[in-house]
Amino acid sequence: MLSRILSHLAVALLWLLHLLPLPVLAILGRGLGWLFYYIARRRRKIALVNLALCFPELGEHERKQLARASFQAIGRSILERSILWWGSRERISRLIKLVGEEKLRSLHEAARPVILLVPHFVGLDAAGVAIAMRYDSVSIYAAQKNEVFNRLLFKGRQRFGDQLLLSRQDGVRATVKAMKSGRPFFYLPDLNFRRRDSIFVPFFGVQTATISGVSRLSKAAGAAVLPCITRMLPGGEGYRVEIGDAWTNFPTEDFVADTARMNAWIESVIRTMPEQYYWVHRRFKTRPPGEPGFY
Repeated sequence: MLSRILSHLAVALLWLLHLLPLPVLAILGRGLGWLFYYIARRRRKIALVNLALCFPELGEHERKQLARASFQAIGRSILERSILWWGSRERISRLIKLVGEEKLRSLHEAARPVILLVPHFVGLDAAGVAIAMRYDSVSIYAAQKNEVFNRLLFKGRQRFGDQLLLSRQDGVRATVKAMKSGRPFFYLPDLNFRRRDSIFVPFFGVQTATISGVSRLSKAAGAAVLPCITRMLPGGEGYRVEIGDAWTNFPTEDFVADTARMNAWIESVIRTMPEQYYWVHRRFKTRPPGEPGFY
């Protein structure tokens, strides 16, 4: 009961925060992230392990600075999400600049199935809203343990348009059917899932359990793959969502090579804004047989 009351109070506070100007929210969010860095010991340790694996060329002090910046970006994304959930369409449109939308539009008008490849940068919800304001899309939704926040997240993702949220249990067939019906698939493939759903390919030089779904779904649906990244801009400047050119010669007959190509692309984008990647996830949790864990 107490947990439910506290959750409702947190939601009420978030609602109030969405009334603030974005520059003020950005300052508060960075402060919240700074606090998280020092009190969320487990998540801090995970981030530092990830950064040590991915950036061995950096010294310990530099990696700690990068981890603090990452937590501050996460803090910003939490508070600024309130605008995405409750802000007006006009305010959100000013907040998010969508670049390259014509690439998606031309494929959509040609009735070509599309996969939007969306790595886990902290501002990715801005991309989800920008797409939802323009298209009826499909995405995978993982239910949250907290019932109050689960309802809030679910409602927030369905706020604009007719958005189809599938669970992982719905399977490939439902996703392919949705894409073929004209829904772009907003796909986040770069988390650690079950071993049976993954293959090991390099990521920052580390053999990493990676879902091969981009290759398999692209082949099953005849879908074009468009990279989609979100850059959180400094201060009160908002977000820049970038849709890239459709990948050529993809998929191939080699889904392992396709998946390695995906990881190499994600790595290249991370290097342009490492502080905005979601380092607090145990990306390297699943190891090849006989190899010790990192965490």
